[in-house]
Amino acid sequence: MSRMAAVLIAVLVSLSLVAAVSAGSVHLKGGKNAEPSFTDNGLSLTASGELSGLGNGDVLISIDATADVTANCTNPGDQSKVPGQNPAPINVTGSTSIPASEVKNGNTPFSVTTTEVPSAIPGAPDCPNPGWSENILDLAFTSATITVEQPVGTVVLTVTCTFSPATSDGPVSKADVSCT
Repeated sequence: MSRMAAVLIAVLVSLSLVAAVSAGSVHLKGGKNAEPSFTDNGLSLTASGELSGLGNGDVLISIDATADVTANCTNPGDQSKVPGQNPAPINVTGSTSIPASEVKNGNTPFSVTTTEVPSAIPGAPDCPNPGWSENILDLAFTSATITVEQPVGTVVLTVTCTFSPATSDGPVSKADVSCT
């Protein structure tokens, strides 16, 4: 019986090591140079792809993107819309959770979108005075970082991408994306 217990313990330890090793090699599915795909939604950015090498457990995927802002200022009578009021670049973030039940054989597709910025900026800091309205018309994304946690709180993958040139509305060409 003690020999059987030793074999059982050895098998359990081996399975635990295999699970730990596979969870330690999380990557984007599709080979060595795989990159997520991106879509510029105007005021938000969506990243999607498929993860591989996951262990068992819930997954949290976060995105942190930097964008150049295109805005205008409108006077209180809504008669004058002054273009070219472009505030400093901003960061937008978003996240999505994937339950362990959706991870199949260490793989899962994902899609994560930044929260949309409000179209109006309170206090109109980039306009002639606070009585005007400052309106964000578009975001042109220049970079994005995707972070994968499994379990939540343990980062297992970080992918940082730059866009050159900055994005414009719609799908982002793979030729314009460089990720590390």
